[in-house]
Amino acid sequence: MATSAGAGDPVRTLELLWEVRQRSGLGRKPELSLDQVVSAATELADTDGLDSLSMRRVADRLGVGTMSLYRYVPGKAEMFDIMVDRVSAEIRYHHEDGDGWRSRLERVARANRALFERHPWLLTLFPRRPPLGPGVIAKYNAELRAVDGIGLTDVEMDSVLTLVLEYVRGATANLIEWKKSSARTEQSDDQWWATLAPHLDRLLDHERYALAVRVGTAATTHYNGVHDAEHAFEFGLQRVIDGIESFVNSK
Repeated sequence: MATSAGAGDPVRTLELLWEVRQRSGLGRKPELSLDQVVSAATELADTDGLDSLSMRRVADRLGVGTMSLYRYVPGKAEMFDIMVDRVSAEIRYHHEDGDGWRSRLERVARANRALFERHPWLLTLFPRRPPLGPGVIAKYNAELRAVDGIGLTDVEMDSVLTLVLEYVRGATANLIEWKKSSARTEQSDDQWWATLAPHLDRLLDHERYALAVRVGTAATTHYNGVHDAEHAFEFGLQRVIDGIESFVNSK
């Protein structure tokens, strides 16, 4: 079973992505369109997660027979590719006059975080071999403009963009899991910590673990709990961009 993008027939997928041919059956008026099929699949994945997605559930949502979907898309693997390409097309960038490359790159990072939050299934489907459709390529083209003309080679531009997007992917996954954890336990981090802290303080050897106690106390006081994923995201993003700035300045 396909669990990532890029697992389907690449030629058939490209034809669908670029609308080279329509899979509407022979001599029959199409009941649906490819966009309707992919939109239904995306809505199911957004609501119930990727594991729950099946051709049967998509067909049920559209009120058609399961086999009729294969007139539009060869299978679930190709469906995944088209879903990735379609949601990639959601991102638009509006750079202001005078924006520096740092602010443009931050905008790219935040736009991708928002994309992952709207479609959390992208975090598990994120492709090593991206579907090279119009949505993915337009997104890549627009994001490269954030670092175009700042003294990097073409390969370095691609590497910088990959670094930022990989950071955002991992950090957003942590942030989403952090939010889910609070929802599952019906207890915020600060509530959990307030319950645990007095018992830990009683059991912990403060001299043996003096550094952990000092730093941990400062951190939990600052976060009002054991962790703050929002702070972690922002801190990490700035450090990643600081590193890129150091690299750019060394050129």
